[in-house]
Amino acid sequence: SMSHTTEDSELALFRDNVGRFLDAEILADYADWDRAGPMPRNVWRRLGEAGLLCVDMAEEYGGAGADFLFSAAVIEEISRRGMAGLTTGVSVHSDIVAPYIAHLGTAAQKQHWLPRMASGEAAGAIAMTEPGAGSDLQGMRSVARRDGDAYLLSGAKTFITNGQHADVVIVAAKTDPSAGARGVTLFLVDTSLPGFSHGKTLEKLGQHANDTAELFFDEIRLPADAVLGGENTGFGHLMDELPRERLILAVGAVAAADGIIEQTREYVTTRKAFGQTLAQFQNTRFRLAEMYTDLELCRAFVSQCTRQYQAGELDATTGAMAKYAATEMQCRVADGCLQLFGGYGYIREYPVARAFIDARIQRIYGGTSEIMKELIARKLVGKA
Repeated sequence: SMSHTTEDSELALFRDNVGRFLDAEILADYADWDRAGPMPRNVWRRLGEAGLLCVDMAEEYGGAGADFLFSAAVIEEISRRGMAGLTTGVSVHSDIVAPYIAHLGTAAQKQHWLPRMASGEAAGAIAMTEPGAGSDLQGMRSVARRDGDAYLLSGAKTFITNGQHADVVIVAAKTDPSAGARGVTLFLVDTSLPGFSHGKTLEKLGQHANDTAELFFDEIRLPADAVLGGENTGFGHLMDELPRERLILAVGAVAAADGIIEQTREYVTTRKAFGQTLAQFQNTRFRLAEMYTDLELCRAFVSQCTRQYQAGELDATTGAMAKYAATEMQCRVADGCLQLFGGYGYIREYPVARAFIDARIQRIYGGTSEIMKELIARKLVGKA
C-alpha cells in the first residue's frame, strides 16, 4: 500500500501473512462467488484455520489474544483486494457478533460460541433490521414472550449479513412491548432450533459473495440462558457496541479506497490516449491528487479513532463521524477512479466496476449517512 505508517514488526508480519493467505487461497475464487454468489460455507473453516477470525478474542476462547489492530488488519487486507462481500461477512462475524458475546456473555455462552466462531465452525450474524423497521430500532415488532423460564420468539428480520450460513444469530426482540426502546432484549439464537427458518438469499446490487438473507422466527423456544446481557437491556448494549461497528466500517472504507487508487494509478500510467499515457493529462493528475488527499485525510482521522478505541475512549459521535466521512469518501473515490478507466470502468470484470457497486451499501448499513449526521448534530445542538 502507498502509505502504511511504520507498524511494529509483529503486526507487519501478521498483515503480510494475511495478505499471502488471501492471495493464495481466496482471491482466485472470489470473482466466481461474486458472480454466482454466495461464497461456500467452507470458507469460514478456511479462514478460521488460517487464524483470520476473532483474532482479538482472548486465547481461552480460541482467539489470538491480539490487539484490535490485528483484527483491523484482516479487514484492511480483504478490503484492499476489493473483496467487499467477504469484508462484510468477516467484520460482522469478528468485529460485531464476537465482541457482543465477549462483552456481554456469561462464561458458559462465551465458552460455547467463541471457540467455534474463532475456528469457523460457527458463523455469526446479528439481526436488528426488520422488513418494516430499518434504522428505527424502536419500531421493531419481533417479540419474545415469557413461557415459564423460557421465551417464545416470533418475528422476522431482513438484510441479515451471513444470514444463510449463520449458526448463531444475535436477535433483538421486544420483551416488554409497552416500554419502547427500553423493552428490547438480545438473544443468542442457535439456528438449528425448531421454528428458525431462512428466507431466500436476497439479490443485492453488489457484494454477491455475501449471503444476505431474511430470517423468520416461528415461536422458537429459547431457554433462559439464551438471553445475552440481561432482560430489557438490549438497547443500551446496542449503543455500547456501535462505536466499534462503525469504526470497522470506516477502516474497511479507507482500505478499499486505497486499493482502488492503487489500481487506477497502475492503469493510468500504462494506458495510452492521444499519443500519451492517461497519467500525462492534467485532469488525470489532478483527479488522482484530489482523491489521494481525500483518502489520506480520512486515513489520519480513522487512525486517530482507532487509537481512541484502543484506549476505551471512542465515543458514539466520533464513531459516527468516522463512519460517515470514510464511507462517503470511499464512494467519491470509487466514482472518480471509475471515470479514469473510461469505458472499461463500466465492464464488470474490471475490479473498479465492482468497487464502485460494492461501495454504495457502505453509506446505508451500520447506520445511514443521514443517521450519522443526525447523531453528530445532536452533540452540537441537541435533539430536533
